[in-house]
Amino acid sequence: MTVREARAHLADHINRAEHGDSTVITRNGVPVAALVPIADFNALEEAADELLAREAEAVLAEGGPTVTMAELLADLFEDRGEGTG
Repeated sequence: MTVREARAHLADHINRAEHGDSTVITRNGVPVAALVPIADFNALEEAADELLAREAEAVLAEGGPTVTMAELLADLFEDRGEGTG
């Protein structure tokens, strides 16, 4: 369904999602978004969290590098500052 169609019938597609149906939204024929049942979204989020946790455990098991929360936050804020000003 196109963005225009989704906009025109959003309530209908929300109702469909409540009943377990997903809707893929396209722009110029290319899929760009999906309206999915919240249970599917939550399952995807949980699976992504599990995958990241397993990857972190594997890095630690191999003796990979670790950083403190302070170091992580400093790196994140430093990256945000690049390219500004």
